[in-house]
Amino acid sequence: MGAARGEPVSAAARRLGTTLLSLVLSLGLVAAGWTLFLKILNVNPLVAKSPADVWTYLAAGSEAGAHRSTVWSGLWVTLRDAGAGLVAGLVAAAAVAVAFVLWRTAERSFMPIAMVVRSVPLVAMTPVITLIFGRDLLATTVISGIVVFFPALVNVVFGLRSASAQAADLVRAYGGSSWTTMRKVLVPSALPAFFASARISVPGSLIGALLAEWLATGKGLGYAMLTAGSSFRYDELWASVVAVTLASLAAYGLVGVAEAAVLARYAPRDR
Repeated sequence: MGAARGEPVSAAARRLGTTLLSLVLSLGLVAAGWTLFLKILNVNPLVAKSPADVWTYLAAGSEAGAHRSTVWSGLWVTLRDAGAGLVAGLVAAAAVAVAFVLWRTAERSFMPIAMVVRSVPLVAMTPVITLIFGRDLLATTVISGIVVFFPALVNVVFGLRSASAQAADLVRAYGGSSWTTMRKVLVPSALPAFFASARISVPGSLIGALLAEWLATGKGLGYAMLTAGSSFRYDELWASVVAVTLASLAAYGLVGVAEAAVLARYAPRDR
């Protein structure tokens, strides 16, 4: 029993170590490529900032503390907006996917509508969303959630339908209801697809939040980046891009760690 309880913890620890190593290597390669790219193209240093410039702006300069405070205050708002959209989009996708699998009529009725909505550019939908939901957290949650919802819906539906037919038949043979079959068989089988959707959706939710901040709320790192670029504060702009990129990588890694722990506990045969 003790070994069984420790398995999710060890799986999460292994995943965390792998994620951290991959992150360090990736950041090193990106920094080297970034520096080399600027040198080869000989981009004007007034506009293009190197990793060393960003480091000086955030950590080594005389006003680094104030700069970090500026970037962090905007990043916190963006992370809040993206997190709300990520959770809302994933929960909505999971709920709708369950409804589609349990009631095929619902899928036949609403999936075409969902695909039509998905085909509309989000930039075109943002003014309408702003008119309906306002210019605060609710609007950014809706915009970011839309980015997350549709890919997650397709993946979770596929995951639910990939469950073992024999296992589902066995539950039904012992008198299990559709909900029991869903809970005991289909949901565990869909967990890998759900977490894959969550990982994929992390950068998407951030993009949705940044878009909402650019076009709707006038808050957060998205709006700060817009004003920094138009005001020639390129150090702040590049530092903001680095900050949101690092936040995306960190969130992606955290979802991966949670995935390893949950799947080791509830779907060990799939790992």
